[in-house]
Amino acid sequence: MRILAATGNKNKLEEIRRVLEPLGVSVVSPGDLDIDLSVEETGATFAENAFLKAKAYFRASGLPSLADDSGLCVDALEGRPGIHSATYCGAGSTYGQRISALLKELEEVPSGRQRTARFVSAICCVMDEETILRCEGVCEGRVGFEAAGYGGFGYDPVFYVGDRSFAQLSGDEKDAISHRGNALRAFVALLEEQL
Repeated sequence: MRILAATGNKNKLEEIRRVLEPLGVSVVSPGDLDIDLSVEETGATFAENAFLKAKAYFRASGLPSLADDSGLCVDALEGRPGIHSATYCGAGSTYGQRISALLKELEEVPSGRQRTARFVSAICCVMDEETILRCEGVCEGRVGFEAAGYGGFGYDPVFYVGDRSFAQLSGDEKDAISHRGNALRAFVALLEEQL
């Protein structure tokens, strides 16, 4: 089966391919199809934003289109940055600027329960005009006091599971426990029920 990954984020595309392709799903990118879309994420939840993206890419391509909307939810910040993870501290901000802003906001928060957080990934795949598959994955962890590691992307250097940050894990190690890995495996289970 061929599915369009409804994202322009190369890191996210790589993770989607790493999880889905060994399971027999051929993942194509918008660039492979010369599709260049910018979808306004006006939803109030990760799931709503994933649907908006999947629907737009399905309409542009005619292919089953899978979108992920994900972010970091920090308990001490009442769930922020949440759905605004990509625009935390302003549209066009870099990963480094967002991490710095997050650590600054948490600098008075001690270790332990107060720094607990979770990555959330909502997956939506518009298969056709009538069939929409939705699922979610979560990974519990905590926000560290400093960035560590060189892998991953986004908030990975400051999101710790156990004694290592996501950025210190190999791709396979991260996929085995991550929010997106969990969501994609749930998606494959839904897909198998449909086929």
